[in-house]
Amino acid sequence: MYTRDLISLIVFAAMLAVIYGWALLILLAGLIRWIRRRPAAPVKTWRRWTRRGILAVAIAGLLCLPYAYFVEPYWPQVAHVRLQTDKLPAGAAPIRIVQISDLHCEAAPRLEEKLPTIIAGLKPDLIVFTGDCINSPAGLLVFRKLMNDLSDVAPVYAVLGNWDCWRGQASQKFFEGTKVRELDGTNAPFGIRGARISLAGVRWNSDPECNARKIGDALAGIPPGDFSIFLCHKPDQIYDVADKVDLYLAGHTHGGQVAMPFYGAIITLSRHGKRFESGLNRVGSTWIYTNRGIGMEGDAYPRLRFFARPEITLIELKGK
Repeated sequence: MYTRDLISLIVFAAMLAVIYGWALLILLAGLIRWIRRRPAAPVKTWRRWTRRGILAVAIAGLLCLPYAYFVEPYWPQVAHVRLQTDKLPAGAAPIRIVQISDLHCEAAPRLEEKLPTIIAGLKPDLIVFTGDCINSPAGLLVFRKLMNDLSDVAPVYAVLGNWDCWRGQASQKFFEGTKVRELDGTNAPFGIRGARISLAGVRWNSDPECNARKIGDALAGIPPGDFSIFLCHKPDQIYDVADKVDLYLAGHTHGGQVAMPFYGAIITLSRHGKRFESGLNRVGSTWIYTNRGIGMEGDAYPRLRFFARPEITLIELKGK
């Protein structure tokens, strides 16, 4: 975990400890007075309202838990992004690309059975998946079924994420028996209605030298006139490809998975912190879009989403 994430997590945990510790003291003091049948001592107005505020915040936090567990993880949002470029024919119908990320499939499906219908309704020309397939081998069948169902909607291209390449899952053949094409230091140029698109991608790797080599291999041979799209699980490689590709698609951050109103993600597990926590940004001439993902972190992490709904991104590319 990056230092800034650790600090944010400690500050957030400390705030929760203060609020709930304070609320507990208020309730205990009231309970003791009730047991002893003593009237409450007069207090200043600001203290009375402070106590009420602390209790209200503590109660609201408790009420948020069932929402974060039972509602938001099952409430997908379709985000629409429109980009204009002079690399596509002017006046032509837009090219529609759907991005999903961070499925983190488990033995019991959550949104996986609904996704093909939702995505088919968006009429994509292309579907891209930016990594983190499963939380454990028990989710592999769910993942492969989803990939096959999506391949019936449109061609699917994918890269693998950090969860796919460690924790004993590196040996899994995630796309075996599916029509998905994995990109790893490779690219795929093709035409769509007279427009030229080149997809390139690399799987997640903790070795900087290997990353640099594979990024170079992925970008090699892309025609300069093609609209180039780079797939990578994390947004961390943006400065390695800025001004070399037109669009960078990433996931990994989950939009924080638990985010706060007006502040956003508490942690992103990205070396760039909150800079690319979610949504569309630009570095030089390169757009970067960070998708919040569909699933949730595995292992012992709580399966919660708060202010970070599962995201399906529809990207429309249109000529100028």
